[in-house]
This record gives sequence, C-alpha cells and structure tokens, in this order.
Amino acid sequence: MTRPIGIHDLAVATTGYVLALDDIAAAAGVDPAKYRIGLGQEQMSVPGPDEDIVTLACAAAAQIIGRHGADRIRTLFLATESGVDQSKSAGVFVHRLLGLPDACRVVELKQACYSATAALQAAADMVARRPDEQVLVIASDIARYDIGSPAEATQGAGAVAILVAADPSIARLEDRVGVFTSDVDDFWRPNDRLTALVDGKASVSAYLDGMTRAWDDYRARGGVPVTQIDRFCHHQPFTKMAEKAHRRLSEHTGVALDPTLITGSAAYNRRIGNSYTASLYFALASLLDHDDELAGRRIGMFSYGSGSVSEFFTLVVSDGYRARTRGESTRGMLAARRPVDPPRYRALRAAGASVRSDLDVSIAPESPGSFHFIGITAGARQYTRR
Repeated sequence: MTRPIGIHDLAVATTGYVLALDDIAAAAGVDPAKYRIGLGQEQMSVPGPDEDIVTLACAAAAQIIGRHGADRIRTLFLATESGVDQSKSAGVFVHRLLGLPDACRVVELKQACYSATAALQAAADMVARRPDEQVLVIASDIARYDIGSPAEATQGAGAVAILVAADPSIARLEDRVGVFTSDVDDFWRPNDRLTALVDGKASVSAYLDGMTRAWDDYRARGGVPVTQIDRFCHHQPFTKMAEKAHRRLSEHTGVALDPTLITGSAAYNRRIGNSYTASLYFALASLLDHDDELAGRRIGMFSYGSGSVSEFFTLVVSDGYRARTRGESTRGMLAARRPVDPPRYRALRAAGASVRSDLDVSIAPESPGSFHFIGITAGARQYTRR
C-alpha cells in the first residue's frame, strides 16, 4: 500500500527587531489605518546586522533537527528570492551550521515567492520513491523596498522549515495540483539592485489571475470542488491580499465562501510582514496554531511568485497534529523582538546595505538567536553558531 507523504514537522523563525507600522505612519504623517486596514498589517520584522536568510533558515530548521535528529535527511532544499550568493547555495552554509550529514544534497531554488512550493512538491516526490528518507525544505527571505516607497510598509523577514516525510504527523499532501505560468513584469529585482522594482497594480492583477488560472487547472486535473475544502491559505505579501484572493475565488467558482475560512491564517503575517517564499507557510503555521478543529480537514493552498508562477494544491491535516505545533514558542518569539523606532530602523537598513563582498568586515553578534552572520573575509561570507 502506498504510504502518505507530507509535512511531518514545521517550525518558524524571524528577526530580533520589530517596527510598529503605527510608527512608520506617524513619521510619514499618514493615517495608521492605511496600514492596519488597507494592508492588514501591524508590524514588520527588521533584521539586525548579524541576521540574514542563512541565520533565519538555521533558526527555523534547528527546531526540527532538535526534535527529530538529522540521520534520515538526505536532501536540503532552500527556497529564497533574497539569496546571498549568485553561485553557492545559501543552504550549504545552513548544512554546516546545523551539522547535517555529509551524504546530503543541497540546492537553492528561486522563483520569486513561489519556489518553496516547488521545493515541497519535489521533496514529496523524492520521499515517495524512497520512503525511508526525509527532505528538509526551508523558505527564508528578507523583503526590502526603497525607503519612502508605497511598498515600504509591506517589508518583513522570516523563515519556515518543513520536514517532508512518509506517514506525516501534521498534514498529508494530496496528489492533485493546478499550476499556471505567465511572463509578466509585476515585481522583479535585477542583479545590481538591493531592492525590488514593483508595479503594484500589475502585481495585484497578476496575483489574482494566477489564482483563478491555477484553480482551473487544479479542477481540470481532478481536484475536489471548492465546497470540499474546509480552510484556505493564500500567499500573503500583505494579509489584505489573501482576502482579495478569497473573494476572487468565491466569485470565480460561484460559491459563497465564508471569510472566516482564512481568518486563522493571518495572525503571524500581520506581525512579521512579507517573508516572500515563507509567507504561505507562515500562514499555514498560523492556521495550525490557532485552530483546534483541523484534524481530517482539507486545506486549500494558493502559492504565487511574481513574474509569474502560481500553484493550487491541498493538504489533509493529520490526527494529533496539535501535539506537533509550536504556537506557544512562536508567540513568545514574536513578543521577544526588540522594538525599534523609524530612525533606528533606517540605520539598520543603511548598515546592511553597506556590506560589500570586496571589503573585509567583521560584524559583532548581537541578535538573541544562536546563529550569526559575522562578516566578510576575502569575499566569502562568515557565519558562527553560539
């Protein structure tokens, strides 16, 4: 008999600093409702000088390694659109810092915010072929936009680590998926830029079009009717976007979908901001941590990456999933972030932008976590675990 494959464990991490959007609003002289209601956001995580996608990835994945060990992990996929090197996978740094086995393949995947879903599906296929093995999937990103731009309030940072295995303790992946790709210039970041270029109107349009087209493909390939899906998680560059997607799916299918079917998915994203590849999986973590009645329920997952690639797929939550969730520790992590005011936030941004590969630099560890970026030596990034 074929064994179920899916999410055996899931853990999240974010930065040590946080900026309240009310403070950004006050500094800009705008109504805070523009962010709280218009975007559905309250805070954004801000990285310290010793934090990047590698340290965030390690912080998330270390929780999984601590619970399960690493002996069965033969593959590490790291999904990101804010990579630290054009050649070397950020996952190779993670591999060393976590002490993963030498007999382990490591690959970085990129397609805007979508690539974590590609990694999850590839991991499931690998485990289906070799059920005794496990795959560690990590989505890790830091969203940066130009200071003073309309997108600045949607910045954020975070990582989600997912252990993919047979007989999963959290959720089983179903095999019907819908996909859609279209070449659009809605959001992109050229190699010579630290911040992305965004066409806001085109981005919303492409996102919603991708959702309906991926849904149509899902149904054409035997996916269940929308009435058989119990909860939904939509990609959340800001949480209001998930509400737009949910309304569009309702209109598209002609079924009145209760807005509460997405409510539980927004809690973490409202407080960390946009985490690109990790965003959809922060939504899933939030839903699992805030809903005690999910066992046996089907969750519809919409993944989107600008440029653009979309996918719709479903999970069925395992019995006993609540014993594996980490809601208390995640809420503690969010509460423990150190608040910064707008001047301090801008200083941290400027310090990060000043780090160049052609100049040696040492960075003192200051974030509360165990993993730290400590500088550049001869063009190579340096990390430590304390």
